[in-house]
Amino acid sequence: MLNYLETEMKQDGNLAKDTDAKNENTNRVELGGTATLEALAAVARAKAEVVFSDAYCERVSRSRTLVEKWIREGRVMYGITTGFGALCDRVISEEETAQLQKNIILSHSTSVGEPLSIEQTRAVMFMMLQNMGQGFSGVSLALLERIRLMLNLDLIPFAPREGSVGYLSVEAHIGMAIIGLGKIFENGVPVESRLVLHKHGLEPFVLGAKEGLALISGTTSPTALAALAIFDMKTSTLSADIIGALSLEANHGNIKAFDDRLMQARPYAEQGNTAANVRTLLQDSEIIKASEGHRLQDALSLRAMPQLHGAVKRTIQDAVRTIEEEMNTCSDNPIIWPEGDDGHAMSGCHCDSSYVGLAMDSAAIAATTLAKMSERRNYRLITEHLSGMPWFLIQNPGLNSGLMIPQYTQAGLLNDMKILSHPASVDSIPTCGGQEDYVAMGYNAAKKALSVADKLEYILAIELLSVYQAHQFLEPGVKPSSVTTAILKEIGKHIPVSSQDQFLYPHMEYLKALIHSGRLVEIAEGYVGSML
Repeated sequence: MLNYLETEMKQDGNLAKDTDAKNENTNRVELGGTATLEALAAVARAKAEVVFSDAYCERVSRSRTLVEKWIREGRVMYGITTGFGALCDRVISEEETAQLQKNIILSHSTSVGEPLSIEQTRAVMFMMLQNMGQGFSGVSLALLERIRLMLNLDLIPFAPREGSVGYLSVEAHIGMAIIGLGKIFENGVPVESRLVLHKHGLEPFVLGAKEGLALISGTTSPTALAALAIFDMKTSTLSADIIGALSLEANHGNIKAFDDRLMQARPYAEQGNTAANVRTLLQDSEIIKASEGHRLQDALSLRAMPQLHGAVKRTIQDAVRTIEEEMNTCSDNPIIWPEGDDGHAMSGCHCDSSYVGLAMDSAAIAATTLAKMSERRNYRLITEHLSGMPWFLIQNPGLNSGLMIPQYTQAGLLNDMKILSHPASVDSIPTCGGQEDYVAMGYNAAKKALSVADKLEYILAIELLSVYQAHQFLEPGVKPSSVTTAILKEIGKHIPVSSQDQFLYPHMEYLKALIHSGRLVEIAEGYVGSML
């Protein structure tokens, strides 16, 4: 690396602390107000404690009182005193109510294959609390307290992830653990839930009227998975601005393509914000200043960053708004609607996952386009006749392959992303004997968006690896921007500059984690303030 950079890397930095320590206010999340992506991520990933507000408890208890009153009165209500789906015309006696709720959990626990990860299941449990806690589900506060306690004790159910069309099966497996018939992870191994509950002094929960149905009815699993995916995609849009700016600099790019006057001629806010980010990130770059007039016009992967990144940001932000709205709704069916001392059990279809499905299909397409531009920028860096640097950014290419093969990895990941960008929400396979003759497929849209978000981080990480290795071949004494210097310094603590072939897998994993954790954005914002 350059001499001045080697000196910088030996000095103590002034940057913000590591990611594990940065969310010091995320150790507790109170439910009852407006939930955010950040709150869900804090519970799912940082294992923040969940508490209920007084308003949350009051509205849940009020709704439950109505259900108990209606049962005593003998009212006919879908899923409470009737069967489910196509069996909604079968009346269930009061004596059979508890068995009905247990049966729906048993019969609907049919998702298969590998389980959701711990953080994904925690996110679904968070959404169960959000959904049933709106005060329109008629469940007991005791049920929600049990889910809350399991979250806080990190008693996380085994829930297979494959085979849902929008809700039901994943949630049913979680319900199985709650009633002592499923499994709970203990030291990474699924153990009979009744045994784990007993260790913590808990008995299996006995479901009351409507509670089995409420556990599984709603967009809780697609919304939870979508929230995790879109949270990461949102971070990746800023990471892409940073990495793209560093690529522009290493390619001796033309900063004029990011001029604010140019942006005003086509005034999309997100496009202008991206251009502003790049200008700010490179504002004190001697390399960019020395590159003025180097070429009249750069390749599209460099000069079209404001346009593509901006369009991606708009799509991602639209999805963020949709998912946060969905997080703060009741997607149960039927809805318990209070009116005075009485009310109505109203059957509709708030459990439809179309909003989530369409949002996440669009977000997956947007994330894939961001990845395709990153791969092209990386290709320019490692290609001698395009970058002017040695083939694959390695000394003595031929004997050494350098960064030849990480671009193959990008190509493979990008191919997967393109396949995953086919929308799930356009499909519909009728279920339930024709009662559910249209299906939204929002769960699959959210599930594949998680995979797209993960692969995007890897593709950006490989571009960042090339930027890091490219700096050994840039003109000595011409300094990069302060942001570039700080990022290279951080990477240099973990990755040596390659003069010959080395094992690259751990380096790519480290850089992926740097992006996923938000640490890369944190480093940049430590110098330029909040990015747009």
